[in-house]
Amino acid sequence: MTETFPPDINGVATTLGCLVAGLRARGHRVVVTCPKAAVARDLGDGAEVPGVALPFYREVRFGLPRRRAFLADWRDDPPDVVHIATEGPLGGSALAAARALGLPVTTSLHTNFHAYARDYRLGWLASPVMRYLRRFHNRSAHTFIPTAMQADELSAQGFERLVVLGRGVDTELFNPDRRDPALRALWGADETTPVLLHVGRLAAEKNLDLLWESWSRAREVEPETCLVIVGDGPERTRLERRLPGAVFAGVLRGEALARHYASADAFLFPSLTETFGIVLLEAMASGLDCLGFDYAAGRLLIEPGANGLLAPTDTREAFLDQVPALLAGGAGDRRRRARETALRYGWSAIIDAFEQHLLDVIDATERQAQRRAERA
Repeated sequence: MTETFPPDINGVATTLGCLVAGLRARGHRVVVTCPKAAVARDLGDGAEVPGVALPFYREVRFGLPRRRAFLADWRDDPPDVVHIATEGPLGGSALAAARALGLPVTTSLHTNFHAYARDYRLGWLASPVMRYLRRFHNRSAHTFIPTAMQADELSAQGFERLVVLGRGVDTELFNPDRRDPALRALWGADETTPVLLHVGRLAAEKNLDLLWESWSRAREVEPETCLVIVGDGPERTRLERRLPGAVFAGVLRGEALARHYASADAFLFPSLTETFGIVLLEAMASGLDCLGFDYAAGRLLIEPGANGLLAPTDTREAFLDQVPALLAGGAGDRRRRARETALRYGWSAIIDAFEQHLLDVIDATERQAQRRAERA
């Protein structure tokens, strides 16, 4: 059960698409349930269900509850395990139905909803949202989260049975060899022009004003520096007004996205609300010099000065102070080492680990049922 799935473009959809494909390749039947999207999805024997768009972010939809339908479907064809990737009404109804039928349940926590509340001027909701998330996830056998840092934070807030499941990247798709001089020329850049890139949803929670400040700082050093922004979202119009002269490439997928990564020189990652930040891993695989905060994927992947640059968490000026280093001659070694780091993060081992955790949960549930039957 998920609110988002390919061809949606976000880290959650990318992760789930890779996990589902990997499980199916290993011979498992995976039935995906998600809200109906504007574009066609290939769900196999899964199903799209009614959903509603968020009023302040029309591209994001949440599924409506369908507890009765889940109960009917699962009585006739019970799954071995129910995995709930998002915590909205659809996921909540799946959790209730699975527990009513005694089915094992696992969940994932992909999004810092409590942090988003601040960016949408709903800070008063942060505490109630955290209480809801804790209650929701603590009713499952495992909650998968992407980093040990997040595990520590959530454990301190009362979350239980957390399992760290990392993220991977397709290093054949995201590859420095896809660098394209013709694409750079379209941006108005030759091989000597520094090109800064940002990829992601253009939304309030992404700390996007730091892009404008970073580009300004870069142009103080090299006035011809180019800024390319890949993605779309509710903040795009405002950013286009604030960043005249920047290249807005819109939503890209597959090889087109990979060419944009590889054709840039450095990657700006100003977000402070990620649970991971898979775009950072894609940028490193593409051989870019990356600047981010000491947080989530940045903390896990970047060794400052060796394969990228980090600023202390939520210190805007420290982030900006490192922008000129992205334009310096020493960036070549960091770019090479960034690619070497990304090569260690393939999807295969992550899918193997996810599969084994699910099998362990299924086995534990079966043993509990057997013990209850013996006592009866």
